[in-house]
Amino acid sequence: MSDVRAVSGAMSAAHMFIYFVPEAAEEAAKLGVTERGPAYFAFRSAAMGAVPWQVALATFYSFSPRAVRSMTGVWDAASPEQWQAARFASADRALQRVGVNLAADQIAEARSLIDPVVAGAEYAGKTLAAANAAVALPSDPLVALWQQITVVREWRGDAHLAVLAAHGLGACDCNVLQAATGRVPVGLARSIRQWNDEEWAAATARLAARGWLDADGTVTDEGTTSRERIEVETDELCAPLWAPIGDAGARRLAELVTPINDAFTAAGTYDHLR
Repeated sequence: MSDVRAVSGAMSAAHMFIYFVPEAAEEAAKLGVTERGPAYFAFRSAAMGAVPWQVALATFYSFSPRAVRSMTGVWDAASPEQWQAARFASADRALQRVGVNLAADQIAEARSLIDPVVAGAEYAGKTLAAANAAVALPSDPLVALWQQITVVREWRGDAHLAVLAAHGLGACDCNVLQAATGRVPVGLARSIRQWNDEEWAAATARLAARGWLDADGTVTDEGTTSRERIEVETDELCAPLWAPIGDAGARRLAELVTPINDAFTAAGTYDHLR
């Protein structure tokens, strides 16, 4: 595995607890939104401002329109600034609850590595990353580090979407391929992204016509190779992002932030995903 792939994986793992912790639902409820879907889209879109659901759909890519349309009205419930503050509050409370074991000097070292990456990044075409880079950092050092992690996590995500589009993989198609290659459980992809039976079957047929799946949805050797090619091309696009700190710096940053994911994993945050 390349250093770019490894550090990207570490950033994603350190970031993702926000989508599964109870604190997020609790903070959303304080703003008057009790459904998980609309709250998710509001939290993740907040950095972009009061965008309509169509903009969120474009930037999130892999969700069905019916899933993202559910966020209609979230900006009436609370402003994007309130949602962003609630997101930070969720992260802060969750990090404290699970007891992330990062000392002040480790947080400072991680910031000394990730800050030049965020500052030196090229944001053209990186909508979610650019929006998050523009968000003022919170006062808590660990939450501020988490926000910087969010920026680089979304940067890779934005780059990955460009690669998916270049390969002609539509929003449902990429979910079907993810599930077929075992990267995400089928049930999870279907329930969260809300693709119906007809759409899933049509995407399966398109991938079968390309030779990436068998007719029953089983991934072929060509499909496995093509999916890995997409990851390699994403790595290549992301390599310049990490240039300011080099391979050694990227490896050290990955090491420093790993306790975040370790703590949430130990707390059972992701047990329901297995």
